[in-house]
This record gives sequence, structure tokens and C-alpha cells, in this order.
Amino acid sequence: MLIAAGAAVAVASLAVAVLEGPVGVPNASSLYLVAVAIIALRFGIPGAILTAVASVVVYDFLFVNPLHTLTVSDPGEWLTLVLLLFVAVIVGQLAALQRARAESALERERESRALFDITRALAVGESTAAALPAICAALAREAAMNQVWVALGPDDASERVAARGSEETPWPPRSVAVLHRPAEGGRAAWTIVRPPAARGGGVGAAGGAVRHFRVRIEETGRPLGSIWATRSPSTPEPAEPTTRLLQVAADLIAQALAHERLTEERRRAEVARQSDALKTALLESVSHDLRTPLATIRALAGTLIDPEVPVDAADARASAAAIDAEADRLNRLVGNLLDLSRIEGGALRVADEAIDLEDAVVRLVTPLEGAVQSGLVEVDIPDETVVRADPILLEQVLVNLLDNARRHGGRDVPVRVTATASPGDRVRITVDDAGPGVPDAELPHLFDKFYRSRTRPGGSGTGIGLAVVRGFVEAMGGTALARRGELGGLAVEITLPAAVLPLPDLPPVDASR
Repeated sequence: MLIAAGAAVAVASLAVAVLEGPVGVPNASSLYLVAVAIIALRFGIPGAILTAVASVVVYDFLFVNPLHTLTVSDPGEWLTLVLLLFVAVIVGQLAALQRARAESALERERESRALFDITRALAVGESTAAALPAICAALAREAAMNQVWVALGPDDASERVAARGSEETPWPPRSVAVLHRPAEGGRAAWTIVRPPAARGGGVGAAGGAVRHFRVRIEETGRPLGSIWATRSPSTPEPAEPTTRLLQVAADLIAQALAHERLTEERRRAEVARQSDALKTALLESVSHDLRTPLATIRALAGTLIDPEVPVDAADARASAAAIDAEADRLNRLVGNLLDLSRIEGGALRVADEAIDLEDAVVRLVTPLEGAVQSGLVEVDIPDETVVRADPILLEQVLVNLLDNARRHGGRDVPVRVTATASPGDRVRITVDDAGPGVPDAELPHLFDKFYRSRTRPGGSGTGIGLAVVRGFVEAMGGTALARRGELGGLAVEITLPAAVLPLPDLPPVDASR
């Protein structure tokens, strides 16, 4: 500052000498105000005052009679010198204040830019841990730090580095400047702390080559980790704006970590609640369908084994057939439960085969108590309708749809199975019944797990048959939906990819034979 002030005064004196000498300007002392303003902009108020005093002394010594002395004989010259000093000090102060305001504006801009980068990283990052590298880079750039890293842990001993820059940091440090923040108001202050290893002389020279700074990350007094930073030993402690930036960054990271913890706790609570609700719904749904066939099987078996009850051959066959039907019902129920668990667990293995749809449907509906012969199940599928599907999954889908139609529509209600071509090389398969149908408000929920309609007969089922249908169809690359059918009841419509079977090239027929 002294050299710069002296140089400014010397240049101004040379200019005054030229103006008052060859040019003939009577009083060019105001040129010293330029020197004062320049030094004030560079070094602030102390430099401005020093330059102002030096300017008055030099002007008095070189240009005020008697020359080359500090004596002033003319009272008018005294007034000039006093006014020069006064104006120079005022101009210097104004210039210094303007410089301070400009620097303050730059600091606020730098702080705002850093906070924007930090909040953006936290907002767009998949997690707080994923945003930490960008936060470290923003703090290193805007806080003028050599290196910034974040260590997370509930205490000093368990802190582990979660994100750091590309450079390795000398460790352990000889000393650490820890930011202490007052509980109520007041200014945060840096306090030098020497780690135990440094007190014992166990720190190498590399650890003392930089200055270490630490800002604790806390949530309502509970430690979560720290922001660490380094600077060269020649640089001063962070100024107030930089300190405030580090403090706000620590608070933002603490809030993000707290938000993640609360979100995870809510998620676990919701998972636990849904798990309990799922168990309750499963028990409520399955208990009735398990008890009913079991009660029937026990009653019929008890009749058959009771020696006091006469049973002829026809009755025995009828009872055995009823037991077999109820056992098949239990088997379908257990199979649906296992299928649902496979769907939710992602354990399905789907084959991709070409299946003749008409053969698959007729093979399933024929054993349904003569339903085809009695006209209760109508099959309308064009010849050579071939779909790409898993044969086992497709069979289970059709069994569930037919069982759903007969259970809820009624055993004597007509059912129609149709297939039509759909845009995009797909086949639309519709199972339509003439039962009472389902209100439009319930249609979107029919494929939900454990959903049971309260308006259809047989509404006490498990509510998993159609859920399995949707899971299997989607696994085979298709879609499923429910709507009001053309027969007046419920129509369940599934679409599957179509398969085109090429016809083999036949040899030409020899007409002479």
C-alpha cells in the first residue's frame, strides 16, 4: 500500500508540475484527488487518508512558496492546502465505501450462486449422498478452498468420507479451525483445535502444509457429520460471507439428511401397514373359501366312513365326485395364491410358443359338466387363430376367467368366448357372461388384489383370480381390462401377441398319376 500510494502521489506531482509550469495553470492541486480516489478504490479508507496527507505535504513542499520547505507564508495557500486535504479525505472515503459496496455485492452474488448450486444438487439428486460431490465442488469454488469433502457419522470416531474432490488431502491435520455457532444469535467464530495426534507430535510435515477447517452438520443438536475444507497456510480465515456460506451449506445438508430419514421411516411404516393390511385381507379372503370346501369334504367323507349310514354305489360315486370337485376347488385356490406370490416376487418364467387358441379353449370348456353340449358356453374363435404365449400360463388365465364367469354369473348363465384380430398384430380374447354384471364404478378395481364385488353373486370369493389373470397376461406381453359385456353381464377382455405360422411349401402335384 505504501509503495502504491507513493507512486500515485509521484505521478500526480509530475502532472501538476507540467500543468503549473509549461502549461501555465495557476493551481493544479486538484489532480491529487485522482491519486487519492485510485488508492481508495484499491486499498480502502486507510490508503485514501495516507494518500491525501502525502499529497498535501508533497504539494506544499514542491509547489507552495517558499519552495522546498513545509512553511506556508500566504494564508490563501493554507486555505488551499486545508481544502485539498479535506476534499481528498472525503473523496477517498466515498471511493472506499463504493469499493466496499461493490465487494459486498460480489460476495452476495458468489454466496447466492453457491447456494443455488447446492439446492439444485439436492433437488435433482437421487439422494443426498449423490448430491454431495456437486456440493463439495460448489463450496471449493465459491469459498476459495483448495479441497472440500463431507464426512458423515454420528460422532467424530465413526465419521466416514461420503464425498470428496479428486485430490488427496494431507491427514491427520496439525490443527483444525472448528466453526462454533452460538445457540441464540451472535456471530459464529472459528476456534483452533489441535487433535490428540498433533499434540503428541505424531503428525507429519504434510499435515501442516495446509489449514484445515471444519463445520459440523447437526440436526437439532444431533451430529450427522462434518464439512471439511483446506486452505494454504498463507490465506486468512474465511471472511464472514464465506463462513455464512459454509454454515448454510451444513444446515441444508442436515435438512436433506433429516428429510431422507423421515421419508425412509414413513416408507417403512407404510410398508408395515400395507403388510398388515395384506395379511388381514388374505386371511379374510381365503378363510371362507378354505372352510367351505373343507367342510363339504369332511361331511361327505364322514358319511362314507360311518358304518351306521347305508350308502349304495351310486351315492358313493356321487359323494366321491363331490369330494373330487371340492378338492379341485381347493387346488385352484392354493394355485392362485402361489401364482400371485410368483408374480409379486418376479419369479415367473414365461415361455414364448405359438398356440392354437381354438384348441386351447375347447379343451378347457369341454369338461365343464357338459357345458358345451348344453349350450352354456359358446366358443366363437376363427380357425387358425394362433397366439404367442406360455401354454401353462394361458391355460391358467382361461381357467380363472371361466371359473370367474360361472362363479359370479351363475352356473346356468350362458358364457361366450370370442377372439378377434386387433391392431398391431394382436388377438383380442373376450370372456363374456349374461350374469348381473358389475357397476361401472367397480370395473377399474376388479384386477386389484383381494377386491371382491359386493353386487355380484358369489362375491365372497378370494379376489385373487383376476389379479392372477392380469399378472400372467402382462407377463406374456398382453393387456387385460374389464367392461360391460354384450350379453348384459361382465366381459373380461385380454389381448395377446398374434403368431403367424408359415405354411410349408408343398411339392407340385403330378396330374399324370
